[in-house]
Amino acid sequence: MSHETADEETPLLRVSEYVEPRPKAAVIGITPLPWRQFSIILSLQVLEPMTSQVISPFAPQLIRDIGVTNGEEALVGFYVGLLQSLFFATEALTTFHWSRLSDVVGRKPILLIGLTGVSISMYSFGLSRTFWSVILSRCLCGALNGNVVVMKSMIADITDSTNMPRAYGYIPFAWQTGIALGPLLGGPLAHPTVRYPELFERFEFLRAYPYFLPCAVIGTLAIVWWCVTFLFLRESTKPSTSLALFLGLQKSETTASRTMLSDCDFAPEVKPLPFRDLLVTRVVIATCAYAAIALVEISFRAVQPVFYATPIEMGGLGLDTPAIGIILAVLGILNGVLQALFFVRLHEWLGGRNLYLFSVFSCFPMLALFPVISSTAKAQGLSYFVYLLVGLQLLAFVISYSAYGVVFMYINASAPNRASIGATNGLAQTVVSVTRAVGPALANSAYSLSIEKQLLGGNMVYWLMAGMVCIAIGVGSILPRRLWCD
Repeated sequence: MSHETADEETPLLRVSEYVEPRPKAAVIGITPLPWRQFSIILSLQVLEPMTSQVISPFAPQLIRDIGVTNGEEALVGFYVGLLQSLFFATEALTTFHWSRLSDVVGRKPILLIGLTGVSISMYSFGLSRTFWSVILSRCLCGALNGNVVVMKSMIADITDSTNMPRAYGYIPFAWQTGIALGPLLGGPLAHPTVRYPELFERFEFLRAYPYFLPCAVIGTLAIVWWCVTFLFLRESTKPSTSLALFLGLQKSETTASRTMLSDCDFAPEVKPLPFRDLLVTRVVIATCAYAAIALVEISFRAVQPVFYATPIEMGGLGLDTPAIGIILAVLGILNGVLQALFFVRLHEWLGGRNLYLFSVFSCFPMLALFPVISSTAKAQGLSYFVYLLVGLQLLAFVISYSAYGVVFMYINASAPNRASIGATNGLAQTVVSVTRAVGPALANSAYSLSIEKQLLGGNMVYWLMAGMVCIAIGVGSILPRRLWCD
């Protein structure tokens, strides 16, 4: 790959801060990962799921506290699902624009904007005491946060076909670390004046805002990582203009341009492609595969904490907030470690498409264990055998999660040209955000309806989710055996 640079100004960054992508057409053997920059991306990956998962342990109790259900326990699941769905709905409206903007002004400025949005929205959420203020805070977080898709684009910028599987083997570890740490903060730090009276009883502020402390920890971490990103993360693509120029805050008499040779014998492209040119068959296939597994995963995650919090006599486990936080943390740790250890080996053994299908098939036992766990808990209470079944369900989920690493590689490989990697990731993330907006509301509404009406013995929601798995299998079967770049 060669780069002809006509840039006469380097917006926001010094020339020395730009990371020149490694020539990919001439790679021999396995290219080492650029660990200095990759480690910063990994740390940002840890923060992102912490933002969403920190509220998971206390979300059901928060809904009860603000009184929106009027004491009807069956409605708790519906409002928790709505809270989760609106975040992804607002993300769907903005994520494509953030990703396209990162192709133009660079990845780093968009990451900094996203971290600012995370910090503001988390502080706002912790200060919310009404349903509408809670909703507004989550929508704000979704609208301002384009970091997930920008980080995927950065990984594509700094890797090639030889080291990309290794990179995506580490990404789940970082992501699941965040998923583990989020509940560990959200569960124990919620209601601190009640849980730790010797430390916090004298703080009337924390008594009035019982969920502020875990949210403030995340908001503060976002500020810390804003500083780390600003000081140490190097730009991974050549911006065609600066953010100031793009917003009209700065005038320039010269026009920066670039010519980049893309992978897979792409022709040189001067600028990112327009939206209509992104809608090629392979982008659509990769995006649908991503959306299908995301719908299954987000529906499971939405039902999981509500199932744990539902009383045993109503079909759940009746666990309190700290216990739910511990289980979700164990899931995060287990998932991250096993993905880091085995993803690359499984990918080399099975190949991309077969690993995707194998992962999706594991969702069937994962869902089937819900009614089995419920029946066992009704018969035995919270016995060791119940927790063993919960552990088997978590293991099945870990296997299913391997589909994400596969589909991320397919999406990056499907980009029509190198200059449109951000836009391709943004398009995929937009579609996935829509499914993630629909999934929690649909799954938790079906869960509440299943309990209230005892549809299919209270198990209708699990049959619905099994149908989602069938869709994912159908989409995965049309993925090519090898990446389009291979």
